[in-house]
Amino acid sequence: MSRVAIVTASDSGIGKATAVALAEAGCDVGVTWHEDEAGATGTVEEIEGLGRRAELRRLDLTQLPEAAGVIDELADALGGLDVLVNNAGTGVSAPFLEQSFDQWRHVLDINLSGAFLCSQRAARRMVGSGRGGRIVNVTSVHEHVPLEGAAAYCASKGGLGLLTKVMALELAEHGVTVNAVAPGEIATPMTGQHDEDPTKKDRPGIPLGRPGDAREIAHAIVHLASPEASYTTGASFVVDGGLLLMAAMANAMS
Repeated sequence: MSRVAIVTASDSGIGKATAVALAEAGCDVGVTWHEDEAGATGTVEEIEGLGRRAELRRLDLTQLPEAAGVIDELADALGGLDVLVNNAGTGVSAPFLEQSFDQWRHVLDINLSGAFLCSQRAARRMVGSGRGGRIVNVTSVHEHVPLEGAAAYCASKGGLGLLTKVMALELAEHGVTVNAVAPGEIATPMTGQHDEDPTKKDRPGIPLGRPGDAREIAHAIVHLASPEASYTTGASFVVDGGLLLMAAMANAMS
């Protein structure tokens, strides 16, 4: 029987790369989009081109808690659920002293509350099936380190990192593993780089000297979603080209 995965915000960037990589690994995939329906349709076509089934739904995480019902819709349509990848996210750049509550709530709803509700729906199904499962939360290096002007984003990603650990503790007895992947700068539309070749960009502040490719994040997620990752839970895997190492470098040079 085919494994079933759902990847939120799989219309472009990391989400699209992950959905396609999971299909390559033998999964049928539920695809969601918020604004870019054409991009999501392209993801579905790629999945079907690999001989896997795909289902498409719109997911608007500003409409909580009802929006999380899309997880159940996709699981019903695909005949089960083995893997959930919480990839949907957003951010706002604003100084802390000027951050509006509406901005704060918008980011927290999508990045943290949305992931909580989607994970809850998925985990209930995984526990009920008795087959276990995999949940992977896409956070950020800013799960671990702050970024000036990004109070809401950092709070949401830090919160999602600890939610990952609590979920891992509580779901372990049911054979459900929960992990986070924390990307650094990745060449995607969210960072203003519309699927550009990261090897052509110079980043002297990153030890590997370039941004990452969405497919490099996807491969990490696919491993954590695989049966082979059955003894890995509650961890946060930083995939950042060595960016976080530069804090030690800056301190040594000061």
